[in-house]
Amino acid sequence: MPAESSAIVKKTPVASLSRRYHFSASHRLHSNTYDEQRNREVFGKCNNPYGHGHNYVVQVTFKGPVDATTGMVCNLGDLDAFARTNLLDRFDHTNLNTLKCFAEKVSTTENLAIECHKIFDSFPFARLENVHVEETSNNSFDYAGEGSTPPEAGR
Repeated sequence: MPAESSAIVKKTPVASLSRRYHFSASHRLHSNTYDEQRNREVFGKCNNPYGHGHNYVVQVTFKGPVDATTGMVCNLGDLDAFARTNLLDRFDHTNLNTLKCFAEKVSTTENLAIECHKIFDSFPFARLENVHVEETSNNSFDYAGEGSTPPEAGR
């Protein structure tokens, strides 16, 4: 019979942290693959040649061990500084269509969520779980990264 260990194994608690950021930007949904008529058919009023704007809300969720000393998954000051430099300074009060990341793809909010994921995936202090982008009170989009399992159809 093996001897019982008197040492107690302590597991580090893991928690999720979500933080929201707000910015305003404009865009025009338009594909160079389509002619003008097809663009109007597919994108409707969102194909307005002068564009239109949204007050976006980006929520990022990180998961990681709760630091025994600070009691945090990550320092919110570090996260906010990262978001200011890499998200807000880049997207706030811009026309998304003029940005390099949308030069070859339509500036949909799905594609914006993917770009936001690329940004926050490089945050060095915690592991990114998901990006949630609200375009309007009726439209929101989630992206959990390449290789994530898509929700079942019909849900």
